Amino acid sequence: MSYSPLLTDLYELTMLAGYLEEGLADKRAVFDLFFRTNPFEGGYAVFAGLEPALDYLEGLRFSDEELGYLEGLGLFRPRFIDFLRDFRFHGRVTAPPEGTVVFANEPLLTVEGTLAEAQLVETALLAIIGFQTLVATKAARICHVAGGAEVIEFGLRRAQGPDGGLSASRAACVGGASSTSNVLAGMIYDLPVRGTHAHSWIQAFPDELAAFRAYAKVFPQATILLVDTYDTLGSGVPNAITVARELRELGHELQGIRIDSGDLAYLSREARRMLDEAGFGKVRIVASNELDEYVIESVRSEGGRVDVYGVGTKLATCSGPGGAALGGVYKLVEVEGSPKLKVTSDMAKATLPGKKRVLRATGPDGTFIQDVVCLEEDDVQPGDTVYDPTNPLQHKILPEGARLSDLRWLVMEGGKRTVGNEPIGAMAIRSRCELALLPQGCQRFINPHRYKVSVSPRLNELRCRLIGEATRKRI
Repeated sequence: MSYSPLLTDLYELTMLAGYLEEGLADKRAVFDLFFRTNPFEGGYAVFAGLEPALDYLEGLRFSDEELGYLEGLGLFRPRFIDFLRDFRFHGRVTAPPEGTVVFANEPLLTVEGTLAEAQLVETALLAIIGFQTLVATKAARICHVAGGAEVIEFGLRRAQGPDGGLSASRAACVGGASSTSNVLAGMIYDLPVRGTHAHSWIQAFPDELAAFRAYAKVFPQATILLVDTYDTLGSGVPNAITVARELRELGHELQGIRIDSGDLAYLSREARRMLDEAGFGKVRIVASNELDEYVIESVRSEGGRVDVYGVGTKLATCSGPGGAALGGVYKLVEVEGSPKLKVTSDMAKATLPGKKRVLRATGPDGTFIQDVVCLEEDDVQPGDTVYDPTNPLQHKILPEGARLSDLRWLVMEGGKRTVGNEPIGAMAIRSRCELALLPQGCQRFINPHRYKVSVSPRLNELRCRLIGEATRKRI
């Protein structure tokens, strides 16, 4: 998808015009994009949205129509409009691959370029990365609690508008959903598409059995029947079994039934018993209706027999505790080689200055131990003391024997991608594999284990020094 350069907050453009007037627009700058709190009151996030973000940066240019609109606002001087006419992003971006498990207080994207280039893209990058990371994380939580059951993303009709629906479908599959009901997302992002029929199909026929037979006639090799329009166990499942027998006589098999209301644990157990007793043990049971990780956990704990979960509203809109937004921020950390930081009375919100790397410490078996944010030229080793980014008085020793590797790599140089497109399925595999390497308790929904993100001694020293200098200036 392409995004207009006007997909931005007005203050990005007013700042850009100001930089131009003050002779700052061409100064070299570095910005970090990160978030301060893990979403959903959880223990992690799943990084997503990088490829759409890189598409946006590569295609960034102002059309004559867009320039005419800005000129008509009466805010900007002709020199600035002319500056935008030839504007392109020629910067550098460092990021982890999509599907990587990430945590609060560590840089996700680092954007380097002129102050003009790196400033203008703030809003769009936050919107693209923030929302898709939020949805991918929600999907990962749902897929984790679903166990071996399949998860389908069903959220388009209640998503935050068509654009939100497309982004949600993509990100849900990065987070582990196997497919989507969103046909346009399927075409654009090469995602598997799945679906059954609505209650209106049943209501359009004289009776439920006639509706089932008609659907099976049209789609004999892909029949999944919605059984809860009238009475799930009294008529829906028995009528589905009747059609399953008729399909078998014709050389086909009923693929599944869907339950969209009621006590899903009880109804799925009874439906499984009825199907098995009738000789249809391979017919899959699909459940839908306002599902999320908590409902699915309850269904499974009560012995539900669901093979596929269709998760819509609460996945696409990321509803739930701590899920309204990722809370991403985009902060200036260096200008012309000079480190910069935001100073605040709340130490937890003071930013980390300078160009940085993010290292992941892993154990001999590959399990994640902790992440370390360090300056670009730092040499961090096992046995070093590392510090809590929100409280420098807290520190710990990196375990001997830990293996340290870079979490991020260069994904754009000179405004051009340095990496090719990756299948979304590969991103989902990465997410699933990395989640399995988290310390025990990180995937708990209630009071999850807090994965440690630390800063190196030199970065901690630099931040404390700059905070001290800024404090003395205010006195």
